[in-house]
Amino acid sequence: MQAEKTLFEQQGFKCQKCGHYDPLAKKLELNKEHKTVLCSVCNAFAPSAVEDFENYLSEKIDSNILETFRKFTKPKKEDSLKKGMMASVTKGNHVSRPAYGYDMVSGELIPAENSDQVRQIFESFKKGLSLNAISRNFGISVNGIKKILKNFTYIGKVKFDNQILQGNHQPILSSELFNEVQQRFEKLKKSK
Repeated sequence: MQAEKTLFEQQGFKCQKCGHYDPLAKKLELNKEHKTVLCSVCNAFAPSAVEDFENYLSEKIDSNILETFRKFTKPKKEDSLKKGMMASVTKGNHVSRPAYGYDMVSGELIPAENSDQVRQIFESFKKGLSLNAISRNFGISVNGIKKILKNFTYIGKVKFDNQILQGNHQPILSSELFNEVQQRFEKLKKSK
C-alpha cells in the first residue's frame, strides 16, 4: 500500500497515457504490473507485455475523447462485490432473491408452502402439457414457467456468473425429474 502511495506521489494524479487529471484519484488506477498511474479506461486496455505496454503508453490520446467511457466504467466497488458474491456461492450459499417455491430464512433457502406447486409444474411439463396450459393452470406467465423449469436451484444447485455449483439448501426436485424436463426442452427446440 505504501508503494502505491509513493507511485501516486511520484507520478501525480494524472494518467500517463491520456493525461486525465484527477486530484482525488477517483478515476485513476495503479497498473501494478507496470507500476504506472493510468485512468480506469486506459488501464482497461493496457497490454501486459512490457514492449507492448511501452508502445501503448507512447501513443498519447486526448483525455476528453475518453470522458464518456470514464463516466460509465464500473467502479472497483462492484468488482469487489462480485468477488464477495462469488466467494459466497463457492461455499454453496444463495446470493439472489429466492426462487419460486423457496423462502429465505436467516440467510438460508428453505422450501416454502408452495414448493409442491413447483413439483406439479415440472410433472405437468414432463407429461406433455404445453407452457401455455401450465401458465393458465398455475396463474404464472409463460416466461415465469420457463424460468421455473430451467432453474437449477430446485435440485440443490446455485448459479452465479454462468457457473453452477452445489448449494447448501434442500432440493425440491430429484435430478432425474429436472433432467427429463431439460430433455423435453431440447426436443422442443430441435423440432422448431
